[in-house]
Amino acid sequence: MVAGVCALLLAGSGVAGTAGADPETAAPKGPSTAQLPARVVALTSVGPQESLLEVYSGAMGRTIALNVLRPTTDDDRPAPVLYLLNGAGGGEDSATWRVKTDYEKFFADKRVNVVTPVGGAFSYYTDWQRDDPVLGRNKWQTFLTEELPPLVDKALNTSGANAIAGISMSGTSVFNLAIAAPKLYRSVAAYSGCARTSDPLGQAYIRTVIGDRGRGDITNMWGPLDGPGWRANDPFLHASALKGVKVYMTSGSGLPGRYDTLDARLINGDPAVLLDQVVMGGVIEAAVRSCTTQMEQALKAANVDTEVISRPLGTHSWEYWQQDLHTTWPMIAKDLGAS
Repeated sequence: MVAGVCALLLAGSGVAGTAGADPETAAPKGPSTAQLPARVVALTSVGPQESLLEVYSGAMGRTIALNVLRPTTDDDRPAPVLYLLNGAGGGEDSATWRVKTDYEKFFADKRVNVVTPVGGAFSYYTDWQRDDPVLGRNKWQTFLTEELPPLVDKALNTSGANAIAGISMSGTSVFNLAIAAPKLYRSVAAYSGCARTSDPLGQAYIRTVIGDRGRGDITNMWGPLDGPGWRANDPFLHASALKGVKVYMTSGSGLPGRYDTLDARLINGDPAVLLDQVVMGGVIEAAVRSCTTQMEQALKAANVDTEVISRPLGTHSWEYWQQDLHTTWPMIAKDLGAS
């Protein structure tokens, strides 16, 4: 079964309506000049609820845009932060929380700052060992755990309480980010993520994202596939490092569910979109379920506070992730003191 899933993952180029598609342009390469300090370039209001935060990353040598949802209530108390990551497209395409879900409406009455990077396509939001000819310089772990949080706290006057959530590709990243910064997040949510990175199934999944879709060289990320870099970045092998963090994981079975029909909102009557979502989205989610089961066992063996939501149906697609966000938010809000 695992071998068959790996083969299909390697054959697939993506799923319509899933985590992302190829961005229109490749990420620029990092500069060869000396590193400058990270700083806020601009914070611009673009609506009653939404702002655009632009932050220069010294580690990557470029300015990163971040979509921010601000609390709209009259409560002036500092609010916590939910770092909400997009999937494989990194927010550089149309497959985003902003476009595919109701997250703006959902958070409109919530006392929380929701911060989402626009960038990081096919990067796994990690620090790559080498610059990639296609995907450029990626030092996202440094940016997200070291450079960005103090700037966000100051710019948005936050409470200092943080959580992080991600889908698909970033459903792997959230674990490694929390392990890298043990005291930064109170809770971590992985929606249809695969926490395994150093076993054949996990590496097949990553090869599909970075190599097949992103056209990058996966060995530029963590080195040779049998090398120590992959084991060092395998959350399954370091589950005990998540002690003190509340973990939420969700996954479907891969079998078609309520959002895998012609009349579903994101299918919009298109048989080709439905076929892609059911076939490829089903295969990917079945692999994700296997990863999730393994990670759940490792977390519980390490006595990590873990909540797992295993849906009996559902493919690797946005409607389910919107549902997962709605389901887990009350628990995350409690962790953050945002209830």
